[in-house]
Amino acid sequence: MRPSFFHHLHPPTIPAAQSRWRYTLGAGGTALFLMLILGVTGILEMFYYVPTPAEAALSVQTITYHVPFGGFIRNLHYWSAQILLIVSAIHLLRVVFTAAYSHPRRFNYLLGLALFVISILLDFTGYILRWDVDICYPLLTGTNLLKTTPLIGDFLHRITIGGGEACSTGLLRMYTWHIFGLTLPVIVLGIWHAFRVRRDGGIAVPPPQVRADNERISRSELVRREALAMFIVGIAVILLSIFIPAPIAAAMTQGSTITGEAKAPWFFLWIQQMLKWGDPFLWGIVAPLGILTLVALIPYIFPQPADADIGTWFPKSNRLAQWALILISLTVTILTLLANAN
Repeated sequence: MRPSFFHHLHPPTIPAAQSRWRYTLGAGGTALFLMLILGVTGILEMFYYVPTPAEAALSVQTITYHVPFGGFIRNLHYWSAQILLIVSAIHLLRVVFTAAYSHPRRFNYLLGLALFVISILLDFTGYILRWDVDICYPLLTGTNLLKTTPLIGDFLHRITIGGGEACSTGLLRMYTWHIFGLTLPVIVLGIWHAFRVRRDGGIAVPPPQVRADNERISRSELVRREALAMFIVGIAVILLSIFIPAPIAAAMTQGSTITGEAKAPWFFLWIQQMLKWGDPFLWGIVAPLGILTLVALIPYIFPQPADADIGTWFPKSNRLAQWALILISLTVTILTLLANAN
């Protein structure tokens, strides 16, 4: 078969051992596929969404209940966004647990982490665009946290929601951040991240002189596997979208106050739980940024993995980095469960 454009996006061959699903978990390709779904469904929703406080929630209801297949498209968008965060977290864990972040891939590790953070912010701003009664608490809490930052708090608050009351005037700025301020960086960083994967030698493997298995697969076989993975993920997202609708609540009107469960979205519940411990700047800004900084510095402050260990699960040479990420992951998970239970 003559190679297509999609074939040429891949290297001619890649190592067989590191191309198996049990090594990659299909996380990187799945994340890209979910981003494509989000892009297409987001564009379709823009035809009917009205980014004004008076009409935003009503336009979401129109999309959900009156536009042909609108509810299905919105559900696809919602579930793709939630699964993307989970898959991206799995991808991060896989990179660290297989020592795939060592030189020359350290900078690309940072690019991937930046994509993960921006994806979380995209999910949050998309959540706010519902503009129903359930979004006031997380929007108000998040923007007030920014104001606690010394010296630049008011500036951060203004560029985030444009000043004024978050639950009254913040919608248009959130829409702008979602469509332009965050989506454009995701596109640029995503292309850069993919380019660096190729430039850094493709999938992380031990050097040839210490490689036990030199078998390789062709780009055609790799594309076939990716197509199968996309088919499976697509079916899963479609089934979720058919049987479990995206959340929707009553429209937020002028003067609305915090109602409903008054909870942050699930990916920020761990921060909500920490805010119960005291100072909002310490637990809402400093602690999360400290955790993010530690994760970002893993390739730089921990011992470098041995060449022979690159591309293998849980190598001994980077156990310290593994335990650091396990501790962070368990902490975030436990705090999330505690916040959800309260």
